[in-house]
Amino acid sequence: MPDRPRLEEALGLLRAELVTGQSEMTEWTTRSAWLAFTRFGRRRFGTAPTPDSDGLLFQYGAYAFSGRPMFTVDLTRQFGVSDAGGEHDHYVQVHCELRYEPEPDLDALGSFDSWFFHDADADLDEWFAAMEEHPALLLGRRPSEIDLYEEPV
Repeated sequence: MPDRPRLEEALGLLRAELVTGQSEMTEWTTRSAWLAFTRFGRRRFGTAPTPDSDGLLFQYGAYAFSGRPMFTVDLTRQFGVSDAGGEHDHYVQVHCELRYEPEPDLDALGSFDSWFFHDADADLDEWFAAMEEHPALLLGRRPSEIDLYEEPV
């Protein structure tokens, strides 16, 4: 798959999608981050053509990952990484975390998560449309904190 980007390029490509049309991170809204994530999610990478090698995760809830409780929307891309023999070795996740100060209307949303996997005979447009129904309360808001990072899992 020479025309597909390598997994090592994923974080940089997500960052590039996020800055498209934005002069700095303080301008990002949930809507602009979501639209960037959908563009990033449509791009295929050089992964094995197996049902769990390239996944998208949309999740939210009130968590204290950074030490204090925040309402967090986590937009994640997960890639399966194989060893030299072609066997599964581990996963790499690329995250865009949007954090908001706790508010009763956000807390009332509870928590939610949903996965989509390329090459698993599912419709990406249908998944994106279904996920867009969840953050309606958040779309126009600016997150208090934004964190882009990559981690092995």
